Formats: sequence, C-alpha cells, structure tokens
Amino acid sequence: MPDRSVRERLTRTAAEVFGWSALRPGQLSAMEAVVRRRDTLAVMPTGAGKSAVYQVAGLLLPGPTVVVSPLIALQRDQIAGLLSHDAAPEAVAVNSSQAAGEVEAAWDAVRDGDAEFLFLSPEQLAKDEVVELLAEVAPSLFVVDEAQCVAAWGHDFRPDYLRLAQAIQRVGRPTVLALTATAAPPVREEIVERLDMREPALVVAGFDRPNIALEVHRFLDDADKRRVVVERAATEPKPGIVYTATRRDAEAYADDLAELGLSAAPYHAGLTADERSLAHDAFLAGEIDVVVATSAFGMGIDKEDVRFVLHASVPGSLDAYYQEIGRAGRDGEPAVAVLHYRPEDSGLQRLFATRAPDEETLGTVAEQLHQHEGPVEPDVLAKETGLSRRRVTAAVNLLEQAEAVRTEDDGRVRAADGTTAEEAVGRAAEEARSRRRLEESRLAMMLGYAETTGCRRRFLLGYFGEPYDGPCGACDVCATASAGDTVVDGVGDTNEAPPSPASADSYQAGTRVQHAEWGEGTVMSEEGDRVTVLFESMGYRTLSLAAITEKGLLTASPHDPD
Repeated sequence: MPDRSVRERLTRTAAEVFGWSALRPGQLSAMEAVVRRRDTLAVMPTGAGKSAVYQVAGLLLPGPTVVVSPLIALQRDQIAGLLSHDAAPEAVAVNSSQAAGEVEAAWDAVRDGDAEFLFLSPEQLAKDEVVELLAEVAPSLFVVDEAQCVAAWGHDFRPDYLRLAQAIQRVGRPTVLALTATAAPPVREEIVERLDMREPALVVAGFDRPNIALEVHRFLDDADKRRVVVERAATEPKPGIVYTATRRDAEAYADDLAELGLSAAPYHAGLTADERSLAHDAFLAGEIDVVVATSAFGMGIDKEDVRFVLHASVPGSLDAYYQEIGRAGRDGEPAVAVLHYRPEDSGLQRLFATRAPDEETLGTVAEQLHQHEGPVEPDVLAKETGLSRRRVTAAVNLLEQAEAVRTEDDGRVRAADGTTAEEAVGRAAEEARSRRRLEESRLAMMLGYAETTGCRRRFLLGYFGEPYDGPCGACDVCATASAGDTVVDGVGDTNEAPPSPASADSYQAGTRVQHAEWGEGTVMSEEGDRVTVLFESMGYRTLSLAAITEKGLLTASPHDPD
C-alpha cells in the first residue's frame, strides 16, 4: 500500500473515531510501521500521545488488540479514555480485581468481536488458561505499554514482564508494539531483545521538556530536608506530586501537608486497592492538592495540569527520575521538578539495586529442573520447591539469561543440555553480579546529576543519548550562572574552557569503544572534559578526556562500523 494511502487512512481514522484533527510526526511514523505489520518500539515523552499509536493503528488491523499494562489503575484510565469517544470501539480488561462473571463477559466481548481492545497485566499472561483463550481470539496486535518495565523492573520487581516473549509466540506471534516514555539506548536494546522483536522500527521523539524547570537542593540534615520539601509543596501552585522512597515517608509527608490545611493523600502498595483507587480518582478529579507517593503512582496518569514534581529522596536511576518528572507540565505550561538530595539517602537505593535471587534460591530451582527429563511448567516448579511463583520466575529468568535454561514454545522450561545444576548456578550468579554492577552504575549517574556543576538539562538529555548545547537557562545551575555573579564549570562559553588533550568530537554519543580492562562499551554523552561510557561488563563510567589520551584508556571497538 502506498505511503500516502496509509497515512491518509490513519489520519482519517484518527479524526473520525477520536476527533483528532492532526497527528504528531512520531505518532504517525509509529502507526504506519504497525499497520505495515512491522514490530515497533516507540519512545515518546510523557504527554506525547503514545496510546494513540495502538488506538488508531489497531482499528486498521483485523482482529483484536491486546494491551499489556502493569497497573489496574492504569488499565482503568486507558479504558476510560477510549470510552470517552463515542465512535471508539469497546475496550475491556481482565484482571485480579474482577469477579468471575466480569471476566467471562470480557472474554465473550472479545470472542464475539464486540471489543477491539483487551487490557491484561503481565501476571495474567503467566497463566496457561489466559494464554490459551488469547490464542483462540487471534490478536493482530500485541502492545506492551510501559515497556521500560522489561528492563527497569522486570529483573526484580515484575519478573513476569520477562516472560512476555513466550506469550507472544504462543498466541500466534502478532505484530508487537512496545511503548515507553523513557528508554536510554541500552534500555531500548534490552526491550527489543527481551520481547524478541524482529527488525523493529524505532521511533524516538525528543526527550527535552523545556517547560519543566530543573532544580536540585542538597542537604546534610534529614530534618532540614523534610521541612523544605513540605514548605515547597505547600507554596507551589497546585496540583503536584511528592515522591518518596518508602511507604512510611509517604504517610508522614502527607500528614505534614494535611496539618498545613492542604488536601493531601498518600499512595503506596501498602494501601488497599480501594484506598489507592480513591486517591487516584480524587487526584484526577482535582479534589486533592498533593499526592505523596512511592514510585508506582503516576504511571500513565492522564492529567495535564500537574505543576510540580518534588522528590524527597534520590531515585534509583535517571530513567526512573525522567519518567516521574515527566508527569509535570503536560499542558505545556511552566512546571518545576525539584530533587531534594541527601547523600546518605542513596544507601536505600543501593539496597534496591542489589536485589536478585540468592544463590540458594537459584540452586534449589536449578536442581529441581535437572531432576526433570523434559520441560516443566514454572507453576509446577513452584509447588515442588515450596517457593513462591514470583521467586521461581525471577530465578528462571536469571538462569535463562545465563543460558542455563531454555524456554519451550509452550512456555515450559528445561535445563540447557550439557549444563550441570552447579554450573547453572555459577553462571546465573555471575549474571546477577553483572546486573548489580549496571544498577549501581545507574544510581551513580543519578548521583552525578545531583552533583553536576554543569547544565542539568544537558546532563539529563545526554544520559538518553540526545545532544544538547547548554546552558538551558531553565535549571538552577544555568540560572545561577546567567545572573552574572557566579562562574560555574561547564556552563556558559565553552570556547573559553581549558584545552583538552583529546577532543570530545572523537567520542560522540553512540561511538563504540574498547577499554583494556572493562571491555566493549558505548559512549553515552560528553560534558566538557569528560565522557560517559556504558560498558557491557561494568555499567556506566565517566572518564576524563585527559586521562583517556594520556593513558590510552579507550580505542575504537573492533565491532565499530568506523
């Protein structure tokens, strides 16, 4: 079909069904690829209309569209958004909050062709009966929303995300569309690999959100930090979000704000589903000034007028930070993102970064697998080992990444040929150590953002591989430098910076390099006299250009096309 014809059908459908008179370039490019039945990874910032890609393209493909969405609240929002358009087709969900009758009615609607969109959680797709029902309705499009979970959460927090590739195969291998608001180049590669996407089209919109002012405030005393967070949340235009590291902090900050007369509510996994739904719905309706939440809140929130996002503690990565601050200013009006940073707070994130199945769990699962002559279902392994299904799934994922386990087309797993249980555990443990180094280096990059003396926007965008010539004039560092009374290294006229023995032009973002000790890596960004490289074995490392030249630290990778 000619390009013009596809574009015309897409724009006409968008207008007639959803009332959208125009589509953004990124949206249209991703839709075109999907309609041509090409696997597609779309990386678009929050507010760029990612959901529209599958909503419009799905209507032009025969058969239902399945959307994997991680949170029930997010599924509810997406369905409500679809149903708000009179001409839009029906959308249903199947999740753990529903009664048996509701689940059956949803499947009937999909089976009879009454519902175009079916929303499922990754945990639902871990159930054989769900996969079998889905295979019967033969979906034409398989959408993985919040696809960063495959990389950012899948290894620990949501292990079932890493089993989606098997589910895709079992339901007939429909076209795969992965959507995310935040994915640095290595995360994109991992999404493609983990979902087994085939020669996917990559659509990446710009990451810059110029209407969001960036600030970081450093503290030595926790009490001072708490006081400033509360005062800032109280005085900024509303509504806003405060992110905390723990449930207890979410409750405490919400109580402090309520004492000042504000309408504030906590949001965290320790609340009941009804309590979370009440807070979620009240915030969307404008009945709450401030939500104080742990990281789960806000994923996919369709609220345009959030005026501030404050972090009361340092997140575990710039990926998570960008995702969370992207919930501010979706209407294009001025908003502010403020990180309140205390070096000691990073200790908790280091603990989170090291979570992985321990060697005892790996050994238990590996030994049980080797006792089976053929493939076995993960649920059976859970019963045989006495471990929770989640722990078994996480262990199987790690063993598979270490090439000690194979997954069959039907979702069952088996020990890899020629590998003993002991060898499997050793490989998986090394894989876990490699993952730990990467997670710790991502945290180091987050701390680098907090401590940088250069333009914060340039640092943040550089992490995602997007060049930016600072100063931006809309972060605390650049604002201070532009006042004329402070000179900050890395900001201002870079032509006056001391000459470096090596040129940053030699290490532009995307360049493949080789380090004598750390092996192959990819240059992610350059800032002044430093370059940041993501090494496959060690994670992120920042090196000075002077040291690179004097010690011969980096050479062009033998696999580099240049």
